[in-house]
Amino acid sequence: MSLKLRPATPEDIPVLQHWDSQPHVIAATGSDAPPDWAEDIGLSGPAFRTLIGEHGGRPVGVVQIIDPAEEPTHYWGDCEPDQRAIDIWIGEPDCLGQGLGTQMMTLAIERCFAAPEVTAILIDPLATNTDAQRFYRRLGFEVVGPRRFGDDNCTVMRLTRAGWVGRALSGQ
Repeated sequence: MSLKLRPATPEDIPVLQHWDSQPHVIAATGSDAPPDWAEDIGLSGPAFRTLIGEHGGRPVGVVQIIDPAEEPTHYWGDCEPDQRAIDIWIGEPDCLGQGLGTQMMTLAIERCFAAPEVTAILIDPLATNTDAQRFYRRLGFEVVGPRRFGDDNCTVMRLTRAGWVGRALSGQ
């Protein structure tokens, strides 16, 4: 069974709110308040997309893709144009460790780089989340450095288009 990404809809809000209460999601998202899903879903457009990962028709996780230079909250501050930033998490505990995150991230990266102007993708795992950092390194992300977002110490990581293409060409 393959995984697919589809746009989130208001009907997804109860499951998204359920995922927000899961201990593994809380541990990965730090002190950030849970998203306002109704607002986030309503923001869907070129600068902000919320997508649901489905496996066999079952929602298993969520991906948010933003243009960090254009999205309305300016979470990333001043950013160069032509980049994207990704947040991702698997919502259901029984879906962890099955490769679904890798599939979701791969689809999200391919979606980002399908736009020819996009040069790089940013992510910001918690500095303490070494498992996530290892996961992102396996996908080709490189550490940019530490950064504080609100109350959270994060490790900013970046994947360039050239790094993604090179990884694909090498068969990784």
